[in-house]
Amino acid sequence: MKRMNSIIWGLALLAVSAVLILNAFAITNIEIFFDGWWTLFIIVPSLVGLFNGHDKTANIIGLFIGTFLLLACQNILDFNIVWKLIAPVIIAVIGIKMVFGGVGRDRGFMKSMEANDNDIKTGFAAFSGQDIRFDNEIFKGAELTAVFGGIKCDLRNAVFESDTVINACCIFGGTDILLPDNVNIKVNSNSLFGGIDNKKHQNSKDNQYTVYLNGTCIFGGVDVK
Repeated sequence: MKRMNSIIWGLALLAVSAVLILNAFAITNIEIFFDGWWTLFIIVPSLVGLFNGHDKTANIIGLFIGTFLLLACQNILDFNIVWKLIAPVIIAVIGIKMVFGGVGRDRGFMKSMEANDNDIKTGFAAFSGQDIRFDNEIFKGAELTAVFGGIKCDLRNAVFESDTVINACCIFGGTDILLPDNVNIKVNSNSLFGGIDNKKHQNSKDNQYTVYLNGTCIFGGVDVK
């Protein structure tokens, strides 16, 4: 995906450069910097991500936000209405994802949750906080969703018997994941104005198991500790 994004943005920049050069020589008179042109930096990556990304949720939300802002800049929508629409749209997309099992259900890693649904822990925090602990408990994976709230997932005393997957979605919220030293972590991030911070946990070749973290962050983030 990164390679495809690089190619698309490279072609876009070359096109802009060509237009500016033609305009300079009065060969063309194309207006590039229209009202709201900056929203393309939200719309284009989101649109590309719908076809190349693993988790579509962030890209769908980004596309809606970018489109609403562009329409507002073009005086088609009122900015006051746009700000009122953003939160409901985000909540609606997340709701659809939860109902239908996820928008773009394919995972960022070629790993699947092999445990039964009852073994997969679910954490959901909306306008609130949730603290999840796995003390002396076998960890089989988790689905964590924070919307205008926060989740703390403490795995330091959990028991690992295999590789596991954590799917974390943070929309205007944050999630802290505390890992023991005896597991590795691999991260796949699909984010818009947010991301995953994994500066504190150190992987080791001696560790037997790996936690695969798929993060979708919209104006939010996941902190791995």
